[in-house]
Amino acid sequence: MTTRAILRALTICLIQAPLAMATTPLGPAPTPPSALPQEIADSLGQPYMRIPAGSFEMGTAASRPRLLAAFPGMEPKRIDELADERPAHNVTIARAFYLGKYEVTVGAFADFVAQSGYVVESIAHGTGGFGYSAEHDRQRPEAADAFKGRDRAYGWQNPGFAQTRAHPVTNVSLHDARAMAAWLTKQEGRTYRLPTEAEWEYSCKAGSKTLFPNGDQASSLAEVANTFDQAALPHWLRWHDKALTRNDQFAFTAPVGQFQANAFGLHDMVGNVWEWVSDHYSDDYYAQSPSVDPQGPNDGPFVRRGGSWHTWAIYARCGFRNYNTAQSRYPLLGFRLLRELN
Repeated sequence: MTTRAILRALTICLIQAPLAMATTPLGPAPTPPSALPQEIADSLGQPYMRIPAGSFEMGTAASRPRLLAAFPGMEPKRIDELADERPAHNVTIARAFYLGKYEVTVGAFADFVAQSGYVVESIAHGTGGFGYSAEHDRQRPEAADAFKGRDRAYGWQNPGFAQTRAHPVTNVSLHDARAMAAWLTKQEGRTYRLPTEAEWEYSCKAGSKTLFPNGDQASSLAEVANTFDQAALPHWLRWHDKALTRNDQFAFTAPVGQFQANAFGLHDMVGNVWEWVSDHYSDDYYAQSPSVDPQGPNDGPFVRRGGSWHTWAIYARCGFRNYNTAQSRYPLLGFRLLRELN
């Protein structure tokens, strides 16, 4: 080979080598979220539904007159107290995730406690939880708490009414919920956590723009939620005018999955038990909230969402916000877990 030919061959190699390196695959491409299974389960057998990324209107855009008309007989001051749901604002959830198809059940929480050795706060602190007591309710002043406690007789294993392994766990603090998420994360090498307030509301609304997940009429709640109705009324007769006219047959909590799922395949997003989320609460946060994946303010009590078996219709909306201290534990309060796509 001549000297000219050798130099020409070397030049071609040098020119082509970077191209070859650039086109050499470095490994399999990550699976796009849309190609992942729609439903998965964790190591405790709890199912999760894949929630796509997307945008929605967070908060409540309904006017005061519309809310007054939707809840006739409701004291106007209760409508005015919904100001923390405003302004309604567009929020983008930038990453898909998996969210519990159901609220965490008594059975799953019992298995977590048994396998991890975790001691819940109500026991570790020796103060117990709250529980339903018919005697306490009959004797309490109107302004007193509706549930008896804190009392060591009550806790996640005894909220004052009968439950099975299929019912949502209650009487768990925010720290208890986070402990279960941390344990699952360690067990599986996948990130489990509580959803943010925005992720929760996005999942609850599931594309709907109505007052309730399935319409604008409070009566429609009976199809999708266990809330305060004729089944619960005998235990709380003083609130007879707030009970739905339907009877869902559940005076207290219902086994998970008894009501229609929303468009994302999630059950009991409103009703049954309130659900802890990860955000601190501030009544004016929406006025300054980031438009992409908001995380909540830096301090304050913690948000709970969704209403419960004891909740009036006005508070069983995807947009309603409430809060408690992290140590709170009630027979109305449970949680639902999120698994990240990692």
